[in-house]
Amino acid sequence: MPYAKMSPPLMELSASTLVLYPASQPPQEPKNENNGGIVFDSKNLQQMQGEMPKEFLWPSRDLVDTTQEELKEPLVDLAIFKNGDEKAISNAAELVRKACLKHGFFQVINHGVDPDLIDAAYHEIDSIFKLPLSKKMGAKRKPGGVSGYSGAHADRYSSKLPWKETFSFLYDHQSFSNSQIVDYFKSVLGEDLQHTGRVYQKYCEAMKDLSLVIMELLGISLGVDREHYRRFFQDGDSIMRCNYYPPCNRANLTLGTGPHTDPTSLTILHQDQVGGLEVFVDNKWLAVRPRSEALVINIGDTFMALSNGRYKSCLHRALVNTYRERRSLVYFVCPREDKIVRPPDNLLCRNEERKYPDFTWSNLFEFTQKHYRADVATLQSFIEWQQCSNSNPSNF
Repeated sequence: MPYAKMSPPLMELSASTLVLYPASQPPQEPKNENNGGIVFDSKNLQQMQGEMPKEFLWPSRDLVDTTQEELKEPLVDLAIFKNGDEKAISNAAELVRKACLKHGFFQVINHGVDPDLIDAAYHEIDSIFKLPLSKKMGAKRKPGGVSGYSGAHADRYSSKLPWKETFSFLYDHQSFSNSQIVDYFKSVLGEDLQHTGRVYQKYCEAMKDLSLVIMELLGISLGVDREHYRRFFQDGDSIMRCNYYPPCNRANLTLGTGPHTDPTSLTILHQDQVGGLEVFVDNKWLAVRPRSEALVINIGDTFMALSNGRYKSCLHRALVNTYRERRSLVYFVCPREDKIVRPPDNLLCRNEERKYPDFTWSNLFEFTQKHYRADVATLQSFIEWQQCSNSNPSNF
């Protein structure tokens, strides 16, 4: 089926928005490891006086002040699924539909994830990021990969570095091993981090179960078979990420995470009470209120394609705090890498054009890891890159 070429449908773009966030940019290659990039040692950087290192400076268009307003995203009570209340499920699906048509963000409560498990996952963030720098660098992410430690993504980029440390790892939904993450932690961080691995093994299992409930709710909200997206992601390969944002005495000059959309399908976030997550809606930055009992859900680029552009993958960013450290737990839901990403046939109306051609998650993932820094136009840029790659395979 032909598809309609269009500018990025990530939000309703006005002329002023286009000035702030250009619709496209040249692909950005990751730095060569031998380029001598800086090492992010937050303790030393915090003690520095004077100017912020230029690598961490962000352009003024990205540092537009927040309005101090909050996003009015719905708070969805998932206890309705356990109760089997179909009327309440239908009402919740309508709340989700309205939010996803506009900006793709909502929060869920009574989600079934044990609060003690969430607390334990936060405790283990410290176990990772308070390791000696040499130990963390020994577990650093390999070029083109996703798993491992990263300090300000200095291994990939040389400018507009985020003021944060991350530790990421893959979670295979279909693995027969109940220790896949424990084994990974042992292999890169040693025997002392086995307990940390066990905590995140349980956390990822809980996130997988929750993600499938949310996929069912999304299916209902779109009016397709309620099991369609649940089945599609049942055998996925998701990504877990721990974020640590140290305090920064020049917080007005940098960002914890720059403006971007998530290339993955669905993001399940728990943020601590410091706050800092903001979403760009109606040409202004709106804060997402931290709720200890809730998880923040947002649509990513891949699910936007699975909904034929109906549901929005919205621009968002994370601020840093001058005085307080900030932590967050992020679970990125992804399909199996060879799954063909296309909307279900019964979603498309008569004579409705496809907004995106077929693609696989593995190709989009490769694009974001090796060729392009995620921004407001990631999906559209990927589609153009894929077309060029298919027509001129010798150039890629």
